[in-house]
Amino acid sequence: MATQSANRWKIWVDTGGTFTDCLAHSPQGNLHRVKVLSDGTLRGKLLESINSTRWKIKQNWHISQPDLLNAYTLQISPSQSYLIQQFNPEDSSIIFSEPLTEEFTGSDFSLTAHEEAPVLAARLATATPINQSLPPMEMRLGTTRGTNALLERKGAKTTLLVTKGFKDLLVIGTQQRPHIFSLNIQKPAPYYENVIEVDERLNAEGDAVVLLAEDEMNRVQQQLATSQPESVAIALMHSYCNPTHEQQLARVLPKEKFPYVSVSSQLSPSQKIVPRASTALVNAYLAPIIHHYLDRIGKHVPDGSLKVMSSAGGLADANLFQPKDSLLSGPAGGVVGAVSVLKQVQSQFPDFQRLLSLDMGGTSTDVSRYDEEYDYQYVTKVGDAEITSPALAIETVAAGGGSICQYKNGALAVGPESAGAYPGPACYGQGGPLTITDVNLLLGRLREDKFGIPINRDHAQRALDNIKENMPDASDISDEALLAGFLQIANEKMTEAVRSISVQKGFDPTDYTLLGFGGAGGQHACEIALLLGVKKVIIPHEAGLLSAYGMGQAVLERFATRQILRPYAEIQANVEEWIEQLRQEATELCQQEGYTEEELETRLVKLFLRFEGQESTLDIDFTRLDKVIDAYRQRYENLYGHWLTDRQIELESIKVVVSTLPPKPPIPEKSEPYLPDAGASQSAYTQQGWVTVPVYNWGQLRVGTSFSGPALVLSDTTTLWIESGWRVQLDGHRNALLFGEKQEGSISRDAPEAVQLALFTNRFGSVASGMGTLLERTSFSVNVKERLDFSCALLDADAKLIVNAPHIPVHLGSLGMCVRAVRSAILIEEGDVIITNHPGYGGSHLPDVTLIAPVYFENQLIGYVANRAHHAEIGGSRPGSMPTQATSLEEEGVVIAPTYLVRQGEAQWDAIRQMFTTGKYPTRNVEENLADLNGGLASIRWGGEALQQLAKQYGTDTIAHYMQQIAFQTENSLQDYLKQLTKRSYEATELLDDGSQLQVQISVSSDNQLTVDFLGSVVTHPNNLNATPAIVYSAVMYVLRLLLDEDLPLNEGLLQSVKIRLPKDSLLNPTFSDQPAQCPAVVGGNTETSQRLVDTLLKAFEVVACSQGTMNNVLFGNEQFGYYETIGGGSGAGDGFAGADVVHQHMTNTRITDPEVLEFRYPVRLEEFSVRPNSGGNGKWQGGNGIVRKFTFLAPLSLTVLTQHRKVAPYGMVGGEAGEIGRQWIIRNNGSQKTLNGIDQAEVEVGDQFIIHTPGGGGYGLSDEA
Repeated sequence: MATQSANRWKIWVDTGGTFTDCLAHSPQGNLHRVKVLSDGTLRGKLLESINSTRWKIKQNWHISQPDLLNAYTLQISPSQSYLIQQFNPEDSSIIFSEPLTEEFTGSDFSLTAHEEAPVLAARLATATPINQSLPPMEMRLGTTRGTNALLERKGAKTTLLVTKGFKDLLVIGTQQRPHIFSLNIQKPAPYYENVIEVDERLNAEGDAVVLLAEDEMNRVQQQLATSQPESVAIALMHSYCNPTHEQQLARVLPKEKFPYVSVSSQLSPSQKIVPRASTALVNAYLAPIIHHYLDRIGKHVPDGSLKVMSSAGGLADANLFQPKDSLLSGPAGGVVGAVSVLKQVQSQFPDFQRLLSLDMGGTSTDVSRYDEEYDYQYVTKVGDAEITSPALAIETVAAGGGSICQYKNGALAVGPESAGAYPGPACYGQGGPLTITDVNLLLGRLREDKFGIPINRDHAQRALDNIKENMPDASDISDEALLAGFLQIANEKMTEAVRSISVQKGFDPTDYTLLGFGGAGGQHACEIALLLGVKKVIIPHEAGLLSAYGMGQAVLERFATRQILRPYAEIQANVEEWIEQLRQEATELCQQEGYTEEELETRLVKLFLRFEGQESTLDIDFTRLDKVIDAYRQRYENLYGHWLTDRQIELESIKVVVSTLPPKPPIPEKSEPYLPDAGASQSAYTQQGWVTVPVYNWGQLRVGTSFSGPALVLSDTTTLWIESGWRVQLDGHRNALLFGEKQEGSISRDAPEAVQLALFTNRFGSVASGMGTLLERTSFSVNVKERLDFSCALLDADAKLIVNAPHIPVHLGSLGMCVRAVRSAILIEEGDVIITNHPGYGGSHLPDVTLIAPVYFENQLIGYVANRAHHAEIGGSRPGSMPTQATSLEEEGVVIAPTYLVRQGEAQWDAIRQMFTTGKYPTRNVEENLADLNGGLASIRWGGEALQQLAKQYGTDTIAHYMQQIAFQTENSLQDYLKQLTKRSYEATELLDDGSQLQVQISVSSDNQLTVDFLGSVVTHPNNLNATPAIVYSAVMYVLRLLLDEDLPLNEGLLQSVKIRLPKDSLLNPTFSDQPAQCPAVVGGNTETSQRLVDTLLKAFEVVACSQGTMNNVLFGNEQFGYYETIGGGSGAGDGFAGADVVHQHMTNTRITDPEVLEFRYPVRLEEFSVRPNSGGNGKWQGGNGIVRKFTFLAPLSLTVLTQHRKVAPYGMVGGEAGEIGRQWIIRNNGSQKTLNGIDQAEVEVGDQFIIHTPGGGGYGLSDEA
């Protein structure tokens, strides 16, 4: 593009959730900084009247031109507004066009010109009154308008067009429930108002099975004409490999009637219909909102250009911008700005290399990683939407300046709730709660006169006092200790977010520089760096406006993508040709915006590779064809620690990025060492108590300035708190470089118990969740990596469960019992890792393989780490290792009594391989088993090292103490619940479909001890419905956790006051021997009896109707492969809430395979996946509906179903009706039908169809019609 005229303003704007930041460069090269509220207003306070039309005000606007605010509107309330005649900046007074009464003295007000915030910011920067046009300018804009519309559900009236049979695709989604311990499941509603099924169908190769007929397109048009949507989204099955049908539909929709049409294959030409449909829907939902918003701004940008920042960190012309690309627009600008600052610093100090950025705003903190190139992600979750679109990899944690500080459940908490812009922090004076902003103010880390809007310390103090009033023994806790505790909790939450993008992905944060920015990043950077072990910190001169600065440093870029999905060896010869085609495609897109080829560069060429059978990919930079496999192997082994020799490598896709050339970096000023004098001082709280700290004005500091903390450095847009032990130096661009010297930290470890309990709960929880992240990342199989059928836990030195990551409930409660049983059976020493799947040692069923390791520190046992992952194939008499006719454990697969996977640091792979491949029913896929065990082992090692690091940092006695305290906290919560119960005894009986009885009597003693007695439950089952005591304990713990309904970790503190009685040799307590052939079968006990146990327990407490009460296990395969899925259904209604439709409930929460992936990988076609209407029980509160799922088989296969509630209906509660029972059947290719039992198996042929209707949930209460 030709160089823009030098007489234009350059306006860089970032519109955030609360503030809009603007950097404006005049044609003369002068820089103007502006910060306004994102609702397009300025705020102030009416102090006193000078006369009836002239008032003295309090403001921080930095406006020097008297006529600039003429004709603006001052609003005191929605019904009280006054026109401004003139603003006098010299005495900070306003003249109104009409008199104001004295009653408004002390009132807060907002000032508006009724224009969008970027326009207001541009007017203030260019000193342009509203009766004049803005000067010629180039505006670059980042905005949260789309994000806000999505989160607040204020998008357009949208209709989704989808393949017949899939109208409920986005209602079902992955079928997971959002919160694992929830009776009242709140599933997000889809973003469309209407959905139209289109009678067409492509197969997995893109060939038409059902052609899109002209009559069908006419029918769709007529339906759209009737519903009159504002926007339309089109998402058809397999359009990623053949977009013809989508394109045909788009062409027949007239532009004048349907100006906004989003086509999934154009927006996201990649496999997986659920995220691709969601992407098209989100784009359509936001299109009118974003385009109208940009039009309102664009009309004020005369003779210039408006470019918008994308989530991927590149610019696009406003006329070509896709709304889906706006969702991380502002945060992406911050990352681009951070990288630009890093390069400024590198030009002066080459040892500043890799970067961790920390953008702390009002409601949340965004963190990202940079190591010579941006870290990208291609699936992004924003609000309730998951979209496939290139975006910078940004992790968000709910900890910001507005995060609410509170006391609950005996501990302090920070977030996730935020005070928002209104009422805002307490110090805003609008009745808000105590927040992190208030904490910093009360600790002396902010100044009231340098915040941008008026704030008041007294309001913050009152909010703190309110919290202390609700705390027991508050008189023993000083204000400072409480405030410091809140600060440390927030800092550790942000630190964990940084670790999630570094440590948990295999990167060491100590190799990086931390760059803090945003409104509050400079206040917390030193403490977070200390927690991470980072020695160098950068706080940019424009830290408070860095996202806006990033808009100016960004390049225009275009991504071009091609999905391949072929073995690399087969298509290697085509790769370079495809890359060149993509390079040309991206180049042409850039040229459409006026750039010449000389102004462009190919910035990235990425190949996305995976092993055949995997869904997750690894990206490598393409250099030469003969280097591809070596580069992939190196990356794979570095991340996962193993390599598969018998699997083909598949090229999933190629991505090419072409961009404009980056701007030339500015030249730094020459610097000389300089020790400045502080212009002021104030009292601030540090680890040494209250001390007087110097306060520096950043704008008055010279390049080369150097001094040590503690100190405050203030600018108009940011505050930098420098801890003791840090030295600051201003570089040639006035960025603050902080170097760790003797780092002491600002918070004492002698914090109040409520503080320490919150901190250690988070720390221990981070160990378990980090283990889960690593297990997901390093495992191989779809079952672990994609369906997330695994769990991780941390246990104390007595092998009692302390915390778990919220994974699969049927696993979690049993892990403590498993570890205790195993350590009684086998010697476990330092350096050992034990493997088992044996139900007699606390296992559940054979596919669930458990790894256990002791954790020692300085020769002292401090705890255990454990994980349990479901292996889709572990042998057995039928593929998938879940034979329905099994009568012994041996028939279900490889049985692993506790044995060493690692003995004193040496892995026993040969012995493990032999164990999996010998015996009567060996595994059919040992390489996948071993690959998943490698992932489990990596998770175990990471968890052990993380716990050892905590012991090193805080001491073994402290670790043991807070493990105990967390359990006590949970026990006390249960005690409080039991005290509130009006009844002291409960009982219930439920029948399995074959008539087997489950019976429970629950009693509460006078001293609140709970007895759960299963006397009366049936004897050992002849087939596979036997549960183990570990499963029973899991079910009891899970139900108690549900009843508490508090944000507490699931741990064995729940069982401290509980006695569980299990009749010997019953379905719930069978006898196991060392001979698998003599042991009862258990696979259905884990999946089905566990669900029915929860039904029985909840029935006794009478709190909720029965959910679908089954996992609806479906397996099919042959000797070459096995496929396994669990299918959701309806959840039960309760007092005050309806049951949720089409969701997993209770003891499982696994994802279901995306329909396009299912058809691509396996010889089946999914004909229907929908809500089963009217299957939930009637009542005052309706039960949730089940699922309809219909397959056509494309090859001869073995089919297995393992289900419940096919004869016994899910019960209603308090007069509510039962949910519909489930059913399943086969329609043979000759038209005949075969009904399948709840537990059954069959052989199917090409053309046979399998249909399953899952149960609905029970209703609650008598319906109004009863």
